[in-house]
Amino acid sequence: MKITAKTLAPVAIVAAFGLGTLAPQAQTPAQKIGFVNVATLLASHPNDKDIKAIQTKADAELQVLDKQVKAIDAKGAAATAADKQQRDTLVKTIQAKAADYDKQIDPKITAVEKSVDTAVSVIAKSNGYAVVMDRDVAAKSGLVIYADPGTDVTAAAVKALKP
Repeated sequence: MKITAKTLAPVAIVAAFGLGTLAPQAQTPAQKIGFVNVATLLASHPNDKDIKAIQTKADAELQVLDKQVKAIDAKGAAATAADKQQRDTLVKTIQAKAADYDKQIDPKITAVEKSVDTAVSVIAKSNGYAVVMDRDVAAKSGLVIYADPGTDVTAAAVKALKP
């Protein structure tokens, strides 16, 4: 029986593949995971006071109008046509004022969120973290059961937020 290159080729491929699986595999380095308290970061941002002031003003103004609507609703079937008209006007006013407050507050919230994201990104990259998660979300979802307190980078991110 003569052994030719044609008969050895499949055997050589299988042998090479088999030997390749026996070679030690390169291990990927462990990836660092960090956690932040996003609520703390948002509250620590310098613009948080402006946002809360707008929210407080909106709540105070809209609650007064909402009480008037509820008073009309409490009348039930005894409400007159004028009451129903006033209720409709109040609801439209509430919606318009809420939309106005949203227009005031949305750009501020967007700027704060972007700033917080940037601060977390800078801290993560400078400390070699591959992933940074919101601590509260990770804990409540059951995604993370235990995390070493040393993995919390909230304080560093707060410092990065301060001008």
